[in-house]
Amino acid sequence: MRPSAAMIRQIRRARIFTAAGWILALPSLATVEALEEKAAKEPLWADSALEISDPFEEELRRTCLRISKKLASVTDSDCLDAGLTATGWSSVQGIPLLVREFPPIDGRRPLGRILLIGGIHGDEYSSVSVVFKWLGILRRHHSGLFHWRVVPLVNPDGLLRRRSTRMNGHGVDLNRNFPCPDWHAATSDYWVRRTSRNPRRYPGPDPLSEPESHWLAEEIERFQPDVIVSVHAPYDVLDFDGPPEPPDRLGPLQLKLMGTYPGSLGRYAGVHNSLPVVTIELPSAGSMPSIEARRAIWVDLVRWLRQRLQVPTPKVAR
Repeated sequence: MRPSAAMIRQIRRARIFTAAGWILALPSLATVEALEEKAAKEPLWADSALEISDPFEEELRRTCLRISKKLASVTDSDCLDAGLTATGWSSVQGIPLLVREFPPIDGRRPLGRILLIGGIHGDEYSSVSVVFKWLGILRRHHSGLFHWRVVPLVNPDGLLRRRSTRMNGHGVDLNRNFPCPDWHAATSDYWVRRTSRNPRRYPGPDPLSEPESHWLAEEIERFQPDVIVSVHAPYDVLDFDGPPEPPDRLGPLQLKLMGTYPGSLGRYAGVHNSLPVVTIELPSAGSMPSIEARRAIWVDLVRWLRQRLQVPTPKVAR
């Protein structure tokens, strides 16, 4: 019979050191039975080598700790308590891609599905921090008005390296790696001619060559969002791609259409797939907007989503 966790713990505690070496003082059967009864009622503590732990939970703890060390405005508790779950995908360097879902609530049909993402560029710290703050609002106040999928950090490799970068672990700009017609020619022309091979804008060898962009494209296909909200920094504007009508402003951010680029999410989802893409460009990549500004952006966003997705009341013929 395989020894139980309680028995092995007791054996370890009963080791007696002698000059000849280690001698095991085995417990009696009655002692083992008593220990078994106690162990059934108590968890195995973290200092026990026999603790049965969920590998994802351990990976989540490590990832959250790394995020909290990088971002002063996100504590490890903010991350651990966010209810993030595994997507089944990892970054180039093996860091799990995490998502939190706020599903429909029984008895209430949501107006639409919203995909909220941050951190597609790893050096835009505020884009990750703000999404974590809004995730906290949803945890406290999710009413079922919308069905949310929230991804606070699309590019963990870029953020969590010693010196954060825009690019992922392969040196690819994820926001130039999405499909578009004639992708190779279009992205090559953009990267070579317009950016002079700027490594920060490298689109990668092929569309969706990167696990992070590949997963996000599959997530869009699976979830079928009615609106995508992508948080960036530091241009201090509100951008929009896709079917009209965009919001005029969100909080202090005023609408300014910046156009799209080959391989960008805006061109892929907004232009070619006719999905509204709201791009929130925060004023600083390194520091958070004020509490008032964050709240105003959020309130205006929810108001605009409600207006856009509200089912119109049919007119009654008279």
